[in-house]
Amino acid sequence: MTAQIDGASWRDHLIESLAQIKDLLENTHRIAVLGIKPDPDQPAYYVPEHAERVGYEIVPVPVYYKELTEIMGKKVYRKLADIPGKIDMVNVFRRPQDIPMHVDDIIAKKPRSVWFQLGIRNDAAAEKLARAGIDVVQDYCLLVELRRIGK
Repeated sequence: MTAQIDGASWRDHLIESLAQIKDLLENTHRIAVLGIKPDPDQPAYYVPEHAERVGYEIVPVPVYYKELTEIMGKKVYRKLADIPGKIDMVNVFRRPQDIPMHVDDIIAKKPRSVWFQLGIRNDAAAEKLARAGIDVVQDYCLLVELRRIGK
């Protein structure tokens, strides 16, 4: 069970510096992609595809496409909590207003971090996740940051 963090210390889980992002990425191995899409021309496909190419294990968690059982040749999960084993990061491709519906599922899975893609920011959800002891990155592109650290 993840302990709730009170006081100002929960803010330590809001990852904002490039050094913190680099450290996070270097200590991440398995990434669940919430909102992954099957279209190779969409960021919600080619960003996780790049992450896989540079050595990360990707676990697809699409929100739509109920008929799909695989994306990127990998089994699809409908809820993060249903994924077997540990998840280091949940990479989120959802609109800011759609994130709250996923927060309890994310907390139930207990990933080390959650990454809201570039243009995605939800401070209330980030605070709830941070208070649950989960590191949160908001409004950064995973692809850009992976390239920045040489991956």
